[in-house]
Amino acid sequence: MLTEEEIKEIFLKADAFLEGHFLLSSGLHSPYYLQCAKVLQYPDYAEKLCSELAGRIEDLGVEYDLVIAPAIGGIIVSYETARHLGVRGIFAERVEGELKLRRGFEIKPGERAVVVEDVVTTGKSTRETMEVVSSHGGEVVAVGSLVDRSGGKVDFGVPFVTLWRLEVPVYEPEVCPICREGKIPLVKPGSRNIPVK
Repeated sequence: MLTEEEIKEIFLKADAFLEGHFLLSSGLHSPYYLQCAKVLQYPDYAEKLCSELAGRIEDLGVEYDLVIAPAIGGIIVSYETARHLGVRGIFAERVEGELKLRRGFEIKPGERAVVVEDVVTTGKSTRETMEVVSSHGGEVVAVGSLVDRSGGKVDFGVPFVTLWRLEVPVYEPEVCPICREGKIPLVKPGSRNIPVK
């Protein structure tokens, strides 16, 4: 079993723990950002982390038929975790701002799904993915993530396992102290750190 220190070491080795002024997908601002894509670009790290996540999901004792994640950040996590669990891995992607199944992916009524993510902050995209499962007649039996940035505050109403739980400060834009200081430009990770206007 990987410890949180070992997981943190993987993120540091991959230069994936960033400091600055970041606009998160939730709309919140933060002085820190975990760029899981920088970790997952290394197959050995992806295999090690997702194998650990799969093991923790198995330890829950729930039955599952598939793994699903929101695109883009969760695609590799879904695939690699599903591979270790021996089920299929799919993803939902945004169409005009709403998560949907595309590319011929299906969830049959009664199928049991595990929703996985790279990073959970507010849980918004995880909940949206859970809604995709429900809208197709499936049932979400568990949630898993590589990192829980909420410090354990997010509740999905089903068992939630994570590899690394930490509490990272986040701010509403109107009260962000980094914005008030005005020294560090706001960037949106995942968009090549392009400054936000």
